[in-house]
Amino acid sequence: MFARLSRSWALVKASASVLNQDKELLVFPLVSMGALAVVVLSFALPIFGLGILDGLTGGTDGRIQAGAYAVAFLFYFSQYLVIFYFNTALVGAAMIRLDGGNPTLGDGLRIATSRLGAIVGYALISATVGVVLRAIQERVGFVGKIIVGLLGVGWAIATYLVVPVLAAEKIGPIDAIKQSASLLRKTWGENVIGQAGLGFAFGLIFFAVAIFSFVIFVAAVATQSVPLIVLAGIVVLVAIAMTALIQAALTGIYAAALYRYATKGDQTQGFAPETLKLAFAPK
Repeated sequence: MFARLSRSWALVKASASVLNQDKELLVFPLVSMGALAVVVLSFALPIFGLGILDGLTGGTDGRIQAGAYAVAFLFYFSQYLVIFYFNTALVGAAMIRLDGGNPTLGDGLRIATSRLGAIVGYALISATVGVVLRAIQERVGFVGKIIVGLLGVGWAIATYLVVPVLAAEKIGPIDAIKQSASLLRKTWGENVIGQAGLGFAFGLIFFAVAIFSFVIFVAAVATQSVPLIVLAGIVVLVAIAMTALIQAALTGIYAAALYRYATKGDQTQGFAPETLKLAFAPK
């Protein structure tokens, strides 16, 4: 396990070296976050203001429940569409860099737009899965919730490479899901360790950022200076946002590198071949 996490950390560092060459890759998750904020705000009134969530938590009126699930589906779909579109743009641009090119923001957006039909289809499928799992979870006991949670994790693992597949191949969403699952079987689930390593690394980073934020905010409050408190708050928000942006960008680069090596197996710029080979070592 420790050896696998070490390999994952090596891949994280390799991803960071790619990001260092193309810092504009950070623009994709930045725009994605802005678009997601718009989506959340546009659904905030009907979901919270009108109490639509009550229909998902024990409402007895069938029409209210149906309406609640319809709104939940639209919310999931809108979120996924934004996320998948900009992730496809990010991964597409990252693949150009991994092939030795010099991608621009327009290159990534062009790739995502050319796959828009498949992205919409995948967003519809993911939204359906999300609503179905939510509906089941609302109707089962504690053990059932655990099982549903595991199903959700399994879905996330099986579809981990769907975005790189969509960025690289002109196929539909169902075929992309099948391809992702096939690559998962081919690698015997080793990319799960990679995801865990990436999550663990950024868990530590977020923990450090949290401690830093707490210290400077307490210090600012101790001065009783409103400008310093406001400045500390801005610094904290910027630190958290930058960490989240870097994590999103590295996750896209990481997925692009794993997909590229799994399908081509040749030299990937910025990544040591032996490191990628170990990440896909059979059991």
